[in-house]
Amino acid sequence: MPSEESSPLLGTRHEPAGIQGASALDVYLSRVQNRNLYLATFAAVLGPLSFGFVLGYSSPVIPALKQSTNPALRLDDSQASWFGSVVTLGAAAGGILGGYVVDKIGRKLSLMVCTLPYVIGFTIIIAAQNIWMLHVGRILNGLASGITSLVVPIYISEVAHPKVRGMLGSCVQLMVVTGILGAYVAGMGLKWRWLAVLGCVPPCFMLGIMVFMPETPRFLLRQHKRSEAIAAVQFLRGPLVDHKWECSEIEANTGEQQKLAMAEFKNPAIYKPFLIGITIMFFQQVSGINAIMFYAETIFEEANFKNSSAASVIVGSIQVFFTAVAALFIDRTGRKILLVLSGIIMAISAAVFGIYFKIMAPSPGNSSHIDSLNPALMGEEHPLSWLAVLSVGLFIMGFALGWGPIPWLVMSEIFPLRARGAASGACVLTNWVMAFLITKEFHDFMVLLTPYGTFWLFSATCLLNVLFTVLCIPETKGKTLEEIETYFQGSRQPSAL
Repeated sequence: MPSEESSPLLGTRHEPAGIQGASALDVYLSRVQNRNLYLATFAAVLGPLSFGFVLGYSSPVIPALKQSTNPALRLDDSQASWFGSVVTLGAAAGGILGGYVVDKIGRKLSLMVCTLPYVIGFTIIIAAQNIWMLHVGRILNGLASGITSLVVPIYISEVAHPKVRGMLGSCVQLMVVTGILGAYVAGMGLKWRWLAVLGCVPPCFMLGIMVFMPETPRFLLRQHKRSEAIAAVQFLRGPLVDHKWECSEIEANTGEQQKLAMAEFKNPAIYKPFLIGITIMFFQQVSGINAIMFYAETIFEEANFKNSSAASVIVGSIQVFFTAVAALFIDRTGRKILLVLSGIIMAISAAVFGIYFKIMAPSPGNSSHIDSLNPALMGEEHPLSWLAVLSVGLFIMGFALGWGPIPWLVMSEIFPLRARGAASGACVLTNWVMAFLITKEFHDFMVLLTPYGTFWLFSATCLLNVLFTVLCIPETKGKTLEEIETYFQGSRQPSAL
């Protein structure tokens, strides 16, 4: 590892007063007070909480709308499928829009603006008189979710310092799964219109708190607003540190950057992180998480969990707990170790899930493979139901430990400042388009490859995730965003990367 003197953030040009040599950044960070940083992060992650509530909203609401006494609002199977999946199309559009607005109006204002489609979407659902109003509301919710899933990781990565960036960045996914669990739990006691009213609360709180939070120092410096950037650093780091020093070190990197041009995609500092970001989002969705979640309630019911709402709460609780575990350990273990561990657990559990489906497959000519997954057709509880429950639980645990939170964190860390909006937009678009395709085409895969073949394919994909992690993803633990950018430029290669 090169000496700290050669590091872009630890040069002697802008050394904070009273600090010498290689320990400059460490001593600087030892004086940081994190209270306001945590407050800014809390305000931002109310967006992912809203995003998670949008995702979880369909689970308790679809059964209620299928049994609605109002024919204009009663969903058939096809309409119910679209009610659940149309959010992903809105989110894909939100990823494109978010990539534009985050660089035009800033991170803070983008977060404040995205509260509007959240609230308007839920308001349309509350007032819905027909199915089209429900779909329009869900599309607007999806649009807000897409913007949120792009802007919040960027905001947190740019306000956080290296010692806590991993933990705070993982809170994005933690709040998403908390929102999903909240929708499951609230759906057990609230009617679907009142559940939509509850969905308006988190974005309204986010808007109210974000008004008092600062814009990120990196965005302000890129806009040549140095005095405002210094004030933002003072708010985020407390009064005991040299605020001008941190701004100078960021400015030394951002001051040389121009607007992103298409020709720059020949530059390894752009195309390398771009390919990594796109691929990690692709692998997150083709791991099979949506398929597992799709069958989770069915599998729990088959194992004698007759209350589907309770099964949803169990699944959601597993996600929340292990995502919180990942957030606590990510700055100690690093990103790569958790991704590898996560991928291995998912590969094993998906393979076991495939074995279960192979054992449960009906003999030829009796019924289709898809029918074999319907508990209503299977009669009494099967003695191997515990195997299905175990594999579902392990898969969700594995995903929550790594491949759930870390792709969003890595996306927010690896891009240079001038490319962060556009490149992150492409990553979010990839994620949501793949989520839509996997969700909509999953039934066809089950018919073409059989259920066990489909989940064995997911298992193989998870092994590819592990290989991709080992060979291609750099370790960003403890590194500043500028050091990560320097790594991709190839001028220096810190050993931790």
